[in-house]
Amino acid sequence: MEMQALINRINELSRKSKTAEGLTQEEKEEQTVLRNEYRKAFMANLGAQLDSMSIKNPDGSITKVKKK
Repeated sequence: MEMQALINRINELSRKSKTAEGLTQEEKEEQTVLRNEYRKAFMANLGAQLDSMSIKNPDGSITKVKKK
């Protein structure tokens, strides 16, 4: 699913959950799955950005950002 479509559906379900009608059990499960998909995509994107990032030290040397 495209990221913007995923966000739109998450927001739609969120708005519906705040109404008197609420969400059905299937919609609650869909909401959980969509949120997990979004989190995974977000973390993958953040990881890719950090992998391409470098830090310039005061002495002029450049260090790649790495996992702790």
